[in-house]
Amino acid sequence: MWLYRLILTLFALPALLMRRVALALAGRKEPRGLTERLALAPPRPEGPTIWLHAASNGELASARATVIAILDRHPSATLVVTTNTTTGRALAESWHLPRLIAVLAPVDTPFATRRFLDALRPAALIVVENELWPVRLTLAAARAIPVFVLGARMSAKSHRNWSRLPGLSRRVMGAITWLSAQDQDSARRFLDLGLPQPRLGPVLNLKAAFVPQAGAPILPWARATSLLAASTHPGEEEVILAAFAAARAANPALRLVLAPRHPRRSAEIARLIQGAGLPFATRSLDQVPQDATPVYLADTMGEMDLWYAGAGMTFVAGSLTGRGGHTPYEPAAHGSAILHGPDVANFAPAYAALHAAGAAVRVETAQDLAAAILRLADAEAQAAMAARAREALSAADPATLAPFFAALDATLAERTPDVHPARA
Repeated sequence: MWLYRLILTLFALPALLMRRVALALAGRKEPRGLTERLALAPPRPEGPTIWLHAASNGELASARATVIAILDRHPSATLVVTTNTTTGRALAESWHLPRLIAVLAPVDTPFATRRFLDALRPAALIVVENELWPVRLTLAAARAIPVFVLGARMSAKSHRNWSRLPGLSRRVMGAITWLSAQDQDSARRFLDLGLPQPRLGPVLNLKAAFVPQAGAPILPWARATSLLAASTHPGEEEVILAAFAAARAANPALRLVLAPRHPRRSAEIARLIQGAGLPFATRSLDQVPQDATPVYLADTMGEMDLWYAGAGMTFVAGSLTGRGGHTPYEPAAHGSAILHGPDVANFAPAYAALHAAGAAVRVETAQDLAAAILRLADAEAQAAMAARAREALSAADPATLAPFFAALDATLAERTPDVHPARA
């Protein structure tokens, strides 16, 4: 543990400074970035505080229902949400939830983490999925702050890496109060690394617990002929635009909502759409697509539910360029037929269940995607596939959040905002 702390302390600040310089040279800004990452001006909420950390957009979006439930169940508490990325922070802020403060997570060094904990004095730390930062967890445990980990995944490769540092892994696992794994294999690996058996909760996949956000439809297009390209990455937009243009040549009624994973790429993607010869409107410019507008560039945060609700077909991105694919649970919950590329490693069990039920279409090329769009541009076909998807994903992961809330509520009931553990 001391070696880990030394390495982080020696290299974290130079790395952050280099990142800031690199962003400036690239013409990108990270507002409040260095200040928040070094916890130089951390939030100081009044009253009881709960700290929830998620890596970025995907993890945070999957935890949205959990966030709302925590605020509802604990009306006197402030929830401080931290992420590793500015887009994740922007997503949390876009929810406009009362008693929620969003900031970038402090770098995992003793000085930054201590300052953050001193300011927050959290009653609990909730970690979403795989964010097991050793300094953060062990310092929280040293202050008797309960640590909850939701939907954690431990791959065989990660398990091998942790196993090479048995002392560190035991300390980190010992700091965890309650953990739910995404699957049984992950659960066994956490136990092998030193997680005490009584602290292991039932298998839980937060993305399977996704609850669609209600909202008034804003797209003027027929849902059956509308395609959403959800959370696209560099190298994917070109394929999607080529496929859409080819499909639209055969079916002019087709429409596309292109929602990039990182809205800061809006100008780059706008040039790609122009290069494809497709008229478009841009959400961030408050432009509203007309009935005849073929493409809508949805370059904002926190509005994905609107696009799922308005699209009868969803191409789940992150699956064409080696990023492991994004969640199929959200389009399935909205009744949108699912298409995806070959790389779905991040959600392999879910996609396996979908394909076993005939509830998703895999494509590898622009030609494949164009053909699939044309086949699925039918309300009845979409509804049938979406129904199979909901059933397949429900059967694949029936766990609920009830065990987590029971554990959290019981722990918080034992603590009062007037009693704070000593500084670690």
